[in-house]
Amino acid sequence: MKTTRIRSTTILGVRRKGSVALGGDGQVTFGDMALKQKAVKVRRIDVHRNSVLGGFAGAAADAMTLFEKFEQKLEEHQGDLRRAVVELAKEWRLDKVLRNLDALLALMDRKHSFIVSGDGNVIEPDGPIIAIGSGGGYAQAAATAFLASTSLSAGEIVKKSLRIAADLCIYTNDSLTVLEL
Repeated sequence: MKTTRIRSTTILGVRRKGSVALGGDGQVTFGDMALKQKAVKVRRIDVHRNSVLGGFAGAAADAMTLFEKFEQKLEEHQGDLRRAVVELAKEWRLDKVLRNLDALLALMDRKHSFIVSGDGNVIEPDGPIIAIGSGGGYAQAAATAFLASTSLSAGEIVKKSLRIAADLCIYTNDSLTVLEL
C-alpha cells in the first residue's frame, strides 16, 4: 500500500554584512493537494543572550518536538550553537523515540549555520547560505546569484530567492515568513 507523503517547505538562510536572515514559505502539500497556505516554519530561539534562527522541513509535529529538544540543548550548553547541535544530533540518532522523527532542521546564529538530520548528520555549509526542503536548491541558486551581483540585504535576498523558488517548485508558495538577526 502506497502512503501519500505530506510535502512542504523551502527554508533559506543568508548571512551578509553582519546580519542574518532565515525564511520559509507557507505551503503544506498532501499528495497533489495544497492543504495549507500560511504555515509558519521558521522561529527565533533566544537563549543565554544568543539568538538562533531555526527552520524545518518535514513533519511539523516532529519538528516542534525537535525544536523543544534543541532549546533544551542550547540552554544546557549556555547558548553554544555548535555544541547544542552536535548533542541534539547524537540524541536524535540514538534515542528510540526521537530516531523515528521525520524532519530536517536549519539553524543559524550570527556566526554559524547548520543543517541537522535524524541520521546523525550535522552539516555546516561552507558559505553564507543554508537551504533545505523541496525548493531549497532553487532558493540557494537564486541567493547565490543575488549575493554575487547585488548589494541587497540578507533579508531581501531571502525574500526574493524564496519567491523565485515558489515560481519553480510546486511544493513551495509565496506566503513567506522571514526572520532577521
